Amino acid sequence: MKHNFGAGPCILPQQVFKEAANAVLDFNGLSLLEISHRSPSFVDVMEEAQSLVKEALNVPNGYTVLFLQGGASLAFTISALNMMRDKKKAGYINTGTWAKGAINEAKAVGIDVNVFASSEDKNFNYIPKNIVIPNDVDFIHYTSNNTIFGTQFQKTIETELPLVCDMSSDIFSKKIDISKYDLIYAGAQKNLGPAGTTLYIVKDTILGKSSSDFMPKYLNLKNHVDKGSMLNTPPVFSIYTSMLNLRDLIKNGGVEAAGERNNAKAELLYHEIDSNPLFNAAVQGEDRSKMNVTFLMNDESNKDKFDKAWNDAGIVGLKGHRSVGGYRASMYNALTIDSVKVLTEVMNEFTRKNG
Repeated sequence: MKHNFGAGPCILPQQVFKEAANAVLDFNGLSLLEISHRSPSFVDVMEEAQSLVKEALNVPNGYTVLFLQGGASLAFTISALNMMRDKKKAGYINTGTWAKGAINEAKAVGIDVNVFASSEDKNFNYIPKNIVIPNDVDFIHYTSNNTIFGTQFQKTIETELPLVCDMSSDIFSKKIDISKYDLIYAGAQKNLGPAGTTLYIVKDTILGKSSSDFMPKYLNLKNHVDKGSMLNTPPVFSIYTSMLNLRDLIKNGGVEAAGERNNAKAELLYHEIDSNPLFNAAVQGEDRSKMNVTFLMNDESNKDKFDKAWNDAGIVGLKGHRSVGGYRASMYNALTIDSVKVLTEVMNEFTRKNG
């Protein structure tokens, strides 16, 4: 058995894999990969997937759910263009690689970006505190969870200004108040489904109000809303599998139950890291991510032996990102606590033999 701690694409429940695989072979007489996206069968899939997102996250009236393409990398541009107003200014919080990507793309489309809070001074190992939010900008943008550095906002940013959030790596992992946001985007490949689609939750009142002189057809969210998320051929397989995964999530208690399971997994692993003399957490205190746990070895001479130990235990995807080093245990919704127990047992046994 393999225990997948990889940062993405995501681990999914085995039943979801099986149902998706069956649909590739036979979906109402054809392969899912060859059906028309305009067929009644797939229209039903799209509508159910959108409805399940609303159910899982308790999305209030006045919001539209879209399944588009391009990942968060394109969403950086789409969000900036659609939220730009007469000031052509925006406030961004810089908490890592993906936040920096969003900042750069906003600048590229002509927005005067005010980076009003940043944790770059300590290699992004914390979430900025005592933030003073500017009031002379069109919108505020932040990244809720930082997959590379292992930090996470534990609370929603409080502001009266329009709020945009990249939730690619922690959406569906805990309860959130959608009403506080004007635009949420999230690549599917962490907690939702396979790579290939990007989820947008759009407050309808922001549509069609951009002040940008540059607005290609595909980048205008109003066009996608008007076409029911089918302005162009959607990524059929990714949306279908996301629908299956949302069914499974809701059947197993929804995001509230998922949040409880994720809290338990994070508590178990952080406790092992903090109590084990051979390891050290890369992030301290309340800013620790419950999705991506980053940790280091106190003595790098033990690295090869430890790497062999976790590989021998069937653990995959534990290597840390080059920006941090060490190890990164990504614990998305479908990863069971039993897999986390395997990792902590490996760490404990390794220290017993080598500590």
